[in-house]
Amino acid sequence: SCYYSCQYAPPHEFQLNFPKMLAQVRGETYKRYAWPRALARAFERNGLVVSLITAASLVFFLLAMSFATDRSVLFAPHPDREGSFYTVIPHAVMAYAFGAIFMLAILALFIGAARFWRDTEEEARDFLSPGPFGQSVADTLELKYLGGGGEGCTYPDEKPSHLRRWFHHFTFYGFALCFAATCVAAIYHYVFGWRAPYPFWSLPVLLGTIGGMGLLIGSAGLLWLKAIRDPALSDAAQTGMDVGFLVLLLLISITGLMLLALRETAAMGVLLAAHLAVVMALFITLPYGKFVHAVYRFAALVRYHLERKRPLPEIGAE
Repeated sequence: SCYYSCQYAPPHEFQLNFPKMLAQVRGETYKRYAWPRALARAFERNGLVVSLITAASLVFFLLAMSFATDRSVLFAPHPDREGSFYTVIPHAVMAYAFGAIFMLAILALFIGAARFWRDTEEEARDFLSPGPFGQSVADTLELKYLGGGGEGCTYPDEKPSHLRRWFHHFTFYGFALCFAATCVAAIYHYVFGWRAPYPFWSLPVLLGTIGGMGLLIGSAGLLWLKAIRDPALSDAAQTGMDVGFLVLLLLISITGLMLLALRETAAMGVLLAAHLAVVMALFITLPYGKFVHAVYRFAALVRYHLERKRPLPEIGAE
């Protein structure tokens, strides 16, 4: 609303556009704190980068499957029994590939966040202060600052709406449930020795199904809002990054749900390759795409709550 309510916004000669300016600052922040620094350029043409990485990931998994098994197995129907996924691609290939990429992504995100926090001139130990940290978690879980003070955000146009907040909720909690499904599946495999695919009523499949549907609704909704939004509110240079990230999430949900529905058919091998490819592309681009906004947004919330706890400086009377 600071754009639509500001008397100095375009077409005024001052041309003040705070939403666009802040979007540009966020984009520069992502590049400034990227690690390694050479990969900061990935933010400049992010949509293309995400597309190329996704294509390369698909080629990798298709080649891995073709070398690991006969084509007659890859394109054959598969009985829905324990371990059938590993008849088309070895578990070790998936585990080592995803494990290595995920650890590198977490390292890059951690280094970027640490650099950002250092530049706020706050002490490292203060980040985990129970009060500010807990309040930041609560603000994040309810998306407090997407509420527009209760009326909703002026997005995609000047009419207040809660759609953006709700689609963010679907995306956030859908992603969280999908991640939880992966963690539970890892426990099943390594602790209990139970191999995927799991029955529909098992915990990993239920979490993944509900999360996948949430991710589908949320990412599709955010893409729709982005398509009809007022272009004056955004930085056009970041459209590729925003759309690339949302399309990845959308493809993850679609391929995951299709794999669940068709895992006993001849399409299972190709669908598994497609699903693994888009998940791998997401992991690779976590530190070099729109996902980083969650890291810096949370750190900024913690600093905000730290500042609120401090007493205001005394102003001497003249």
